[in-house]
Amino acid sequence: MFARVKKSGKHQYLQVVENRREGKKTVQRVISTIGRMDQLTAKGDIETLVRSLARFSAKALLVLSGKSEVSARAKKIGPVLIFDRLWKELGIDTVIRSLVSERKFQFNVERALFLTVLHRLFVSGSDRFCDKWHRDYVINGVDDVSLHHLYRAMAFLGEEIEDQKDKTPFAPRCIKDVMEEKLFLRHRDLFTGLDLVFFDTTSIYFEGEGGERLGERGHSKDHRSDLKQMVVGAILDDRGKPVCCEIWPGNTADVTTLIPVIDRLRNRFHIGRFCIVADRGMVSNKTIGELDERNIPYILGARMRKVKKIREEVLSRGGRYQEVYPEGISSKDPSPLKVKEVEVGKDRYIVCLNPRQARKDAADRHLIIDALKEKLAKNPKALIGNKGFRKYLKMEREHLSLNQKKVEEEARFDGKWVLKTNTDLSASQVALKYKELWQVEQVFRDVKSVLETRPIFHKRDETIRGHVFCSFLALVLRKELDRRLEQTGLSFEWKDIKQDLKALQEILIEDQGKPLAIRSECKGTCGKVFQAVGVALPPTIREL
Repeated sequence: MFARVKKSGKHQYLQVVENRREGKKTVQRVISTIGRMDQLTAKGDIETLVRSLARFSAKALLVLSGKSEVSARAKKIGPVLIFDRLWKELGIDTVIRSLVSERKFQFNVERALFLTVLHRLFVSGSDRFCDKWHRDYVINGVDDVSLHHLYRAMAFLGEEIEDQKDKTPFAPRCIKDVMEEKLFLRHRDLFTGLDLVFFDTTSIYFEGEGGERLGERGHSKDHRSDLKQMVVGAILDDRGKPVCCEIWPGNTADVTTLIPVIDRLRNRFHIGRFCIVADRGMVSNKTIGELDERNIPYILGARMRKVKKIREEVLSRGGRYQEVYPEGISSKDPSPLKVKEVEVGKDRYIVCLNPRQARKDAADRHLIIDALKEKLAKNPKALIGNKGFRKYLKMEREHLSLNQKKVEEEARFDGKWVLKTNTDLSASQVALKYKELWQVEQVFRDVKSVLETRPIFHKRDETIRGHVFCSFLALVLRKELDRRLEQTGLSFEWKDIKQDLKALQEILIEDQGKPLAIRSECKGTCGKVFQAVGVALPPTIREL
């Protein structure tokens, strides 16, 4: 049954019509003619009729006249529908519930942690803001969760456990470590392992004191040596999936962490032989010697400028470069990666050259030199203390001039990096594996900028560890979403995904005691993200 407008002569008439089947045909029958459209519209009879009929249908979209009291509120549903599904399919909820099963918490720890992690994914700000933020979202099970519950849940994650067998010299073994191991084992099968491990660290500063032991002053990668900090390490497998994170006091030196982390990985995840991939700042000669003694395969970045052997011998060796193409990349790439192998004694080095980066490095240096020459001609004294120009200057009898020899030396490094390895992999394989270490660097960019681990105001070590681990869990969810999008041949900017998911809202309308939920339009990347994760969109209109 439906309404239609029928034209007859000069006028249009509103009719109520029904379809009915007679044999094999469908015919229409006019049930009633309401009246002329112009007269009904002038008197407002159509609106009155619609409102009257709406009393008999909870799903009707009401035409409001202002005479009835209507309440409406909108809440975001996109972020929760996607990431709650990933949270559950990865088994994070199950692992948390198993860890708290024997504890007598008076609130839902799993829901409190999900709320915290979702907040890290979508907004910047402290945990205090999370308590107010969730009021604009539809999140099941968090209505009774308050700020102190969030703090207690994070403190639970960072709580030290009795069994300290696999601790490092820098940090105790905590509940978050047990959770990492349980999650790894849930997804491990005959074809899952840690044959290749990417490891890197960064420093994160505190707004306050930084706990009882974590907050220390050390080498700050944020250039905030005035503040206390901690050191965070991230470990990824060869598929780019986050495996675990390490949290140490801020004065822990990178070069001291690699061997303890390797030992801990073997014990925690029950793995035998694997290859460690780490950046140049992670290693020392002592560390490399120990790796060789233990016969642990490695691919390590080398310091080109600071190590004499590399600067004077490795980079000076002749030989042809070999072009390298990652899987799926066409050989028609106008600027492919190039590699060559150099052996110095028993040491094996791989020299890598990125022609595109080499051109950029040369162009940047020319700009600096041109600006330096101009300033030398005008006011040489103003250059003293300028970090950007310092390495290209030389002083002779209190006279500043351009150091042409230094300029030529720097040109040798354009677009290059050097790797040291003891593996049997080919030079091209070594270079490509090391390039994947950039996934870890992207992890830290995500943690520091997108996930906004800061600001950290917590005063207790266990709460700080839980705070950082929640950012790590947020990263696990995001990387899982990236993986599923990639499987369907899709690639979107994270900022677009966030914006489009937040735009999906549910408007709750209540009129004369009848509640109705209306879903907003699905825009941008939202629909594709729902398809990739396997989540069905809610109906446009639904009865509550």
